Amino acid sequence: MLLVIIEVGLFVIHPFYRFVGKDMMGDLRYPMKDNTVPLWAVPIYSVLLPICVSIFFYYRRKDVYDLHHSVLGLLFAVLITAVITDAIKDAVGRPRPDFFWRCFPDGKDVYDKWGNVVCHGNKADIKEGHKSFPSGHASWSFAGLGYLSLYLAGKIHTFDRQGHIAKLCITVIPLLAASLVAVSRVDDYWHHWNDVFAGGFLGLVVSAFCYRQFFPNPYDDDGWGPYAYFDALLEELSDNNGDGAAQTTNQLTAHPTMGVHIVNQTQGSKGDSDYGPSSRLDDIELGRR
Repeated sequence: MLLVIIEVGLFVIHPFYRFVGKDMMGDLRYPMKDNTVPLWAVPIYSVLLPICVSIFFYYRRKDVYDLHHSVLGLLFAVLITAVITDAIKDAVGRPRPDFFWRCFPDGKDVYDKWGNVVCHGNKADIKEGHKSFPSGHASWSFAGLGYLSLYLAGKIHTFDRQGHIAKLCITVIPLLAASLVAVSRVDDYWHHWNDVFAGGFLGLVVSAFCYRQFFPNPYDDDGWGPYAYFDALLEELSDNNGDGAAQTTNQLTAHPTMGVHIVNQTQGSKGDSDYGPSSRLDDIELGRR
């Protein structure tokens, strides 16, 4: 809630109106165009779409831990990205490539005695014209779709070293979509190329950071589930061992980056000395069902 309030405040306040001289107008005279990707569409594909994917996996596995933490991590990623993006926008106040026509819609440029622009265009257009760096569309897109890409990579075991190109393609599709949105911002003359690059980089970094707060690395064997899921299994297994249900003595550790590890001190119940963590977790999960 605090992040939402901060974001609303940053969106409402006026950005820094930096000096814009006549000799700078060469890069700011591009025509004003409508957005190829409208503003209302951004939260749909960057927030609602990943949530729908999380709900899909919830109905397949009935894992409430996964649903809760995937949605929570996504919302944190998008909101943190939005706050950082708008804070930088307001502080930098970089003019957009179409700033000339926002400032002088009649094409007649006016400057004060210091050489700074004296705008006589629509106030809302002028305000928006000082929010070029970084790109909000790019940062939101890479925050939401970047998070979705990591989530899918863990769920479908993209990095299982089996060489499945189809899995890799599924993982890359959200990043490709985010890249196309970012490119459209340059094509529409709403952003300079480095605005888009900075926004995309910001969104991707924040999405990775927030994802790793709730999920293991997608490269890990346990990368398909959240930390909370493995903690719950660990607690249940510990309770079963305490009740005498287990026939072997196990050393149990929970590591914040490696999930649950079960080190057998005696031979497993299946008579296989390689009976490891994945097999034990599968047995526990089947028992719960």
